[in-house]
Amino acid sequence: MNVIDVGGAVRRGEELDIKAVDQWLKEQGVVLNGMPQVTQYSGGASNWTYRIRYDNRDLILRRPPAGTKAKSAHDMNREYKVQKSLTPLYPLVPDMVALCTDETVIGCDFYVMDRIEGVIPRADLPEDLNFTPKKVNQLCMNTIDALIALHQVPYEGTDLEDLGKGEGYCRRQVEGWIKRYEKAKTPDVPSFEAIRTWLLNHIPKDVKTCVIHNDWRFDNVILDPKDPTRLIGVLDWEMATLGDPLMDLGCALAYWIQDDDSVLLKSTRRQPTHLKGMFSRKEVVKYYLQKTGLQTDNWNFYEVFGLFRLAAIVQQIYYRYYHKETQNPAFKDFGVFVEAMFVRCLQLTWQAK
Repeated sequence: MNVIDVGGAVRRGEELDIKAVDQWLKEQGVVLNGMPQVTQYSGGASNWTYRIRYDNRDLILRRPPAGTKAKSAHDMNREYKVQKSLTPLYPLVPDMVALCTDETVIGCDFYVMDRIEGVIPRADLPEDLNFTPKKVNQLCMNTIDALIALHQVPYEGTDLEDLGKGEGYCRRQVEGWIKRYEKAKTPDVPSFEAIRTWLLNHIPKDVKTCVIHNDWRFDNVILDPKDPTRLIGVLDWEMATLGDPLMDLGCALAYWIQDDDSVLLKSTRRQPTHLKGMFSRKEVVKYYLQKTGLQTDNWNFYEVFGLFRLAAIVQQIYYRYYHKETQNPAFKDFGVFVEAMFVRCLQLTWQAK
C-alpha cells in the first residue's frame, strides 16, 4: 500500500487546461521536461489542488473553485505571498514557484509550488505505518508544537506585518463570520441565531497578535514517511493572517473529534483524533496554555467560535452544491455537518452558563 497521497483522477467539471499552464510556466523561465501527468487531490473541500508531475520536477497547482461565493476566501495572490514571506521564518512552508494573475491563461488566478513528498494524515492513519498509541501521542504533540512555533514567528519588520489589522481581531472575526453565514444560509440548515447572540455577548480582548494559520488540522500537514510522527510541511495557507493565537487554537479544535463524541459529531470526523494516544480537546488546551504561558478564563468562547466559523465555511461550500454550482458528491451531506456543529455549539454555551 502506498501511504503517500499522489492524487487521483481529475473530477468531472474540474478539468485543468494543462497545455495553457505548461506554456505559461515555461514562459516564466521554469525549466520543465516533457508534458506532465496531472492528478487531483480529493482532500480539500475548497480550493482545487492538482499535482503536475514532470520528468524533472514535481509541482502542485492551486486555484479557486468555480462558482466562488466568497472571493476573499480564495485569494491566490495573497496565499502565494503569505507562503513566500513565511519561507525564511518557518521551515514547514512549501517553496513557491510562480503566481499567475492573468485570467486569460485558465480563467482565474492560480499559483504553483514545489510538492513536498510525504504522508498527509486524513480520517484514518495508513495501517502500513503501524502507529502505536505512543507514536500517536508523539504525532499529536509534534503537531501542536508546530502550531505553537508558528505563533512565535518574528513577523515584525517583514512583509507579514501587512497580513492583518491588529488589535480587535476577535470582534472582527465574530462579526465577519456572522455576515458570511447569513449570506450563505440555505433553507435547510439552522439559523444559529442564539449562538450568534451568545458570541457577540462574550467577545474577549485579544490575548496577543501573531501569525496564525486559521485552518490548522491534520490533513493540512505533511509527515515524514521515514518517521511519520515528524512534520515536514504545512499546507493550505489561504486564511493565514495576523490574529489571536487562541482563536487559531479554537478553530483547530472544531475539527478535533474524540472517541467519546456523539454519533452525529463522529460523522463529521476527517482526521485521526479519535485514536488512543491522542489528546482530548481539554488536554490540547491545557498543553498549549502550559507551553505558551497564555491564560484565559473564557475558553468556551474560542471553541464555540471555532465551531461556528467551521459551520459557516462548510455552509459556503454547501451553498454552492445546493445551488448546483458544483457537482462534487462529497458536498451533498454538508448540511448535516452544519447541524452537528450547531448541536455542539448549543452544548458548549449551556455549559458556560
